[in-house]
Amino acid sequence: MTGYIVRRFAQALVVLLIVSVIVFILLHALPGGLIRAQLGPRASAQDVQTLTRTEGLDKPLVVQYFIWLINALQGNLGFSYVMNQPVSQLLAEFLPRTLLLVGTSSVLTVAISIPIGMWQGYRRNKPDDHTMSAVLLIFYAMPDFLIGALGIILLTYDVKLLPSTATAYGHGFTTDAKVLLLPIGVLVLGNFTYYTRYMRSSVIDNLLEDHVRTARAIGNPPWRVMTRHVLRNAMSSTVTNIGLTLPFIFSGSLIIEELFNFPGLGNLYWNAQNNRDFPVLLGIVLVITASVIVGSLIADVCYAWLDPRVRYVRD
Repeated sequence: MTGYIVRRFAQALVVLLIVSVIVFILLHALPGGLIRAQLGPRASAQDVQTLTRTEGLDKPLVVQYFIWLINALQGNLGFSYVMNQPVSQLLAEFLPRTLLLVGTSSVLTVAISIPIGMWQGYRRNKPDDHTMSAVLLIFYAMPDFLIGALGIILLTYDVKLLPSTATAYGHGFTTDAKVLLLPIGVLVLGNFTYYTRYMRSSVIDNLLEDHVRTARAIGNPPWRVMTRHVLRNAMSSTVTNIGLTLPFIFSGSLIIEELFNFPGLGNLYWNAQNNRDFPVLLGIVLVITASVIVGSLIADVCYAWLDPRVRYVRD
């Protein structure tokens, strides 16, 4: 297992390096470039030339990338010329808030989807299974921003129960819980349908296995069959799927943060995009890429833990 994790970590570093090269080239190829984004379209040619020389942008693109890479390895991801702060400092300030949002919603999503999926699998083709499937299909077809908009209309303007924005968010992890309820609820509703349907399918497949039929034939009660013979096997594929879709939850939270004006990484991303703050955009893309890699690695490790046969094959 250790050797496998080391190999996957090495592969992750290579992927992260390739993504940084692609994003670096694309950002420098945008119309106007970095200099015009800082000085504006009315800057004189002399000012443009001076700043180009000062920031080393007159050097070949390969040289610029390696200079940026060396600085990034030292924790220096550049400087935001819009917010007048180092990019690493901005990420350290905004990223924990997004992790709080994504982490809480992910835990709640798993906690809700697994028991519902198990119940649907056990009660397959029964009226309650069909009813729940219809409800899940409705939420599955709705994008996150639509669920968020409906939540604001119902719980803010009609009921006046929750705030529509998170502008009252405190510093660090401290905040009023009511500020987080609506964004977290939207993320949970937008993602638990997929996991529930996947868990239902896994449970149905496992209920047809010979060892489960044997356990039921010798008189084990249904709860014992489901918890001891079905749950772990069904969880193997479901946990893998959760790890692989974790990056989509992370990226989806960027839209939710902008919708609720939540001061997280998504809000920082949209502001950087509107202001053409390229160093910040590059830093955020690298963070999202790292989340994809971490999610995939967690999925593989959890799968090997749930199914010992995988561990021996991969080692």
